[in-house]
Amino acid sequence: MTTTIDWYNQTEEDEKKLILREYRALLRALKHNIKKGDKALLRHAFELAAEAHKTTRRKSGEPYILHPLAVARIAVEEIGLGVTSAICALLHDTVEDTEITLEDIKREFNNNVAKIIDGLTKISNVVDLKGDTTIQAENFRKILLTLAEDPRVILIKLADRLHNMRTLDSMSREKQLKVASETTYIYSPLAHRLGLYEIKSEMEDLSLRVTQPDIYNDIQRGLKETKRERSRYINEFIKPIREQLTAAGFSFDIYGRPKAIHSIWNKMRKKQVAFDEVYDIFAIRIILDAPQDREKEECWKVYSIVTNSYHPNPERLRDWISVPKGNGYEALHTTVMGPAGRWVEVQIRTRRMNEIAEKGLAAHWKYKEETPTAQESKLDAFLEHLREVLTNPNTDTLDFIQDFKLDLFTEEIYVYTPTGDMRVLPKGATALDFAFDIHTQLGARCIGAKVNYKLVPLSHTLSSGDQVEVITSSKQHPSEDWLQFLVTAKAKSGVKNYLKEDKRKTAEQGKSMLKKKMEHLNVNLTQHNLNELVHYYKKPSALDLYYAIAVGNIDLAELNTFAVYGDKLHHPHREIKHDTRELADEELLKQKHGKGSELIIFGERSDKILYKLAQCCQPIPGDDVFGFVTSGEGLKIHRADCPNAARLLANYGHRVVKTKWAKNKEISFLTGVRITGLDDVGVIQKITNVISGELRLNMRSLSLDSKDGMFEGTIMVYVHDREELNGFLNRLSALEGISKVERLESHEA
Repeated sequence: MTTTIDWYNQTEEDEKKLILREYRALLRALKHNIKKGDKALLRHAFELAAEAHKTTRRKSGEPYILHPLAVARIAVEEIGLGVTSAICALLHDTVEDTEITLEDIKREFNNNVAKIIDGLTKISNVVDLKGDTTIQAENFRKILLTLAEDPRVILIKLADRLHNMRTLDSMSREKQLKVASETTYIYSPLAHRLGLYEIKSEMEDLSLRVTQPDIYNDIQRGLKETKRERSRYINEFIKPIREQLTAAGFSFDIYGRPKAIHSIWNKMRKKQVAFDEVYDIFAIRIILDAPQDREKEECWKVYSIVTNSYHPNPERLRDWISVPKGNGYEALHTTVMGPAGRWVEVQIRTRRMNEIAEKGLAAHWKYKEETPTAQESKLDAFLEHLREVLTNPNTDTLDFIQDFKLDLFTEEIYVYTPTGDMRVLPKGATALDFAFDIHTQLGARCIGAKVNYKLVPLSHTLSSGDQVEVITSSKQHPSEDWLQFLVTAKAKSGVKNYLKEDKRKTAEQGKSMLKKKMEHLNVNLTQHNLNELVHYYKKPSALDLYYAIAVGNIDLAELNTFAVYGDKLHHPHREIKHDTRELADEELLKQKHGKGSELIIFGERSDKILYKLAQCCQPIPGDDVFGFVTSGEGLKIHRADCPNAARLLANYGHRVVKTKWAKNKEISFLTGVRITGLDDVGVIQKITNVISGELRLNMRSLSLDSKDGMFEGTIMVYVHDREELNGFLNRLSALEGISKVERLESHEA
């Protein structure tokens, strides 16, 4: 738990004592890893960083050196890194923020430390640029490339981000939203893929606390209120298992722990239930002491004892011991029916497996060095695959990030080549994904496959255990249609690269045709003229313009209608107003909006600003919102918990506009409600009485569908603000026979 300190009333002596105390805590954390000479190097790094940052303070007012000290402790204590990483964590901001250079680092320490610090410096502003999204995406690509080259760079970066998330309170609301969105969009998926489950969960929880504070606080309160009852239930559940394990001579720890708040929220959303209806809000862990050569056998013995006491759900058995996850995670998971008819998840693993589960990548390599196994090479294969895709100069970075994120979080399946080699693919992968996973050229020439000796099309979805033989033809070429069913980043990237290269060759012909036409008009193909044509024909780029000319979608005879002034083309009827990309943010914010507006943007009333409410989340007054400058539709207002918020805030931070609601009860906003309950006589009348009679709300539509004695439907109503909407939800919930009422996440207006 973070202690709040009034830094502005601390004496210099108090601060020095605290800094020294934190440094000593770092030394204690490293005591088992320090070799001869390491302590002096660490001390030197600490003193160098303290001197470099001595005049700098964080937003909270605390001395800046406390941040690198905290990052170093997270890297050592929570990720399991060693002295070199601690030194790099202490120095991670020096090259970027102080007078210290990379050459100084190399001279004072060594090339290895300098290389890691260089990697950290390059990615320090990953998505914090006031510039083009492509630059931001390119920086993310650099992050992944450094991961493939030296994983310690990204592990220290994750420690840095975790400490920033823990100390968000001193930042402005807009900065909090941006940092939290970057975290859920980029950093927590990476932590997940690297096996750092504790860090991934904490990042998601801290992000939820920022983006949806009401939900976070409700779940946290629910966990506190049910703590005593939960402890009683866990003790009752554990008792017979502990007795049998002890009688069988096992050395073990067994305990129950609540699931992360974000994980509970996901269950509530997925199952559409309230907190008190989520039964599996905790998991039981059994950690065994077992020699590595008998781990599998011992874990299955424990599984047998657990299922002797409680009936298992056969569909919820997960064997990640026989086939570990791609990030090295190993465990047996089963869900059993506990006392009082409640499902309980039980996780069984050894000490070694538990360290890999908590420390992820760092522990994986530690054990790999001691006792290398074939299973542990899977993570190396993942890094090699990453390196292969990222070093391809034709890879479109923005597209790659979108596809790669899917690979990070998805479940895995295990399929086999005809010779019995196992390949790990994301769930939903197709036969064509498999072909690209083997080799890009194999994917490009694939015309079909045999799955378990039966002929299947390219789009056939694979299942765990399938054996796949790829069928190729030298006449086959990738098609744009393939992108509709491909799942993996590698396959999508391969197809897009081929199509881009093919398009580029065709576009060269179009460029040549355009040059000839321009020569006929006695003008040159200058950048101004090219921009004029790109805008006129509404093409996203010059390449697309050339391609459209080559394939005959643009008739160059139309250029005869253009006016020529000197060496410049101008079309007399061209309108620029449709293209908001031409407008700077400040210009956009000067455009007019209708009367009675509800928003204040940049401190001005929104009747001076053109804006629209985003259809994806339908914000209403009272919702936490932000403005986003789109490239074609002016300013759009999104809820902070919009499904698209993380992507927009993380990738396009420079286009986000500070926005809040003004006090105005004159305007109504359309919003949707989903309702379920018993299909009883008069249910529609009860609902309409509440809407029109009691609350006097204007209803646009009511749609109900009944099945097996239950009904589900949506109601579209106009409300003035969130307070009125919440009152409406509460009143409907109180009706007899209504089981659930919730706000729609989004709808089509």
